[in-house]
Amino acid sequence: MRAFITGLSGPVLTDAERMFLRDTQPWGFIVFARNVAGSAPLRRLVAEFRTAVGRDAPVLIDQEGGRVQRLGPPHWPTYPPGAAYGALYDLDRQAGLAAARLGGRLIAGDLAELGIDVDCLPVADVPVAGADAVIGDRAYGTEPVKVAAIAAAVAAGLCDGGALPVLKHIPGHGRATADSHKRLPVVSTDRETLEATDFAAFRPLARLPVGMTAHVVFSAIDPVAPATTSAVIVGGVIRDSMGFRGLLMSDDISMAALSGSISERSAAAIAAGCDMVLHCNGELAEMRAVAAAVPELAGAAAQRATAALAQKRKPVPIDLAASRAEFARLLARVWQPARGMA
Repeated sequence: MRAFITGLSGPVLTDAERMFLRDTQPWGFIVFARNVAGSAPLRRLVAEFRTAVGRDAPVLIDQEGGRVQRLGPPHWPTYPPGAAYGALYDLDRQAGLAAARLGGRLIAGDLAELGIDVDCLPVADVPVAGADAVIGDRAYGTEPVKVAAIAAAVAAGLCDGGALPVLKHIPGHGRATADSHKRLPVVSTDRETLEATDFAAFRPLARLPVGMTAHVVFSAIDPVAPATTSAVIVGGVIRDSMGFRGLLMSDDISMAALSGSISERSAAAIAAGCDMVLHCNGELAEMRAVAAAVPELAGAAAQRATAALAQKRKPVPIDLAASRAEFARLLARVWQPARGMA
């Protein structure tokens, strides 16, 4: 296996992609909307990916709810944005946590039917006034203790359903004044404040199995490199200060926040201490460049990958109809799905 996670171009595996997967052996595959043409075709694509690499490799997706939901109506339910759990938490803490955990469990059930076993969720970013809306209502709130509690509940629900959670975006994207999909955000806040706010939300979640970095410069700590390619941030903040010991993957290496070629970005993320490079856009030439730039998965990175996968467990059985009804009841005070999207 090589230390990267790849996207694919569409809902059907091409012959060129099949050869690429067989030859380069990515650790996993991430699903995007362009790969989704209904339940049966997606199950087939997931199965064909695993056949091509010759193992039961991880398959990931960004299925948060709200604006970030790769699976949706008419084939799958819609889920609330993270802020809805936060709003319910403010009214009734226990109800908010129960809804968050149940939401994670229901999402995991949807994914299990497709063979998808890793969800890039929870979001522990803590937004501030004036920040870019890229996080916005994806966040559970603006208080670190509340954010961490809801994030832990969502993660527990995913685990209950047999899916691995991915904690994002370490060490925090909430304060960024730019969308890292489009350009590089620079945060000038002092470290003491960051430790007490942004970083504080992630610290209680340090035992989660997988984490995703933020393409954000924290100039008080490293004035040049974003967290993804900063050894100071990865080693000094994520690993040491936060105590995160799980598998650390980059955010999408093709995002405009990063500079240099795809090969240079991939190599820089690995050199900084990321265990895994994520490449999402499904462009085969870039996929080949990433595969050539990253190492074989070995040493501590391989141990963390093995440990992460070992945390997957059999789903806790639920009465699906009753659980969906309870989920709707809990959230009715703060959120209603759009008509036709339940």
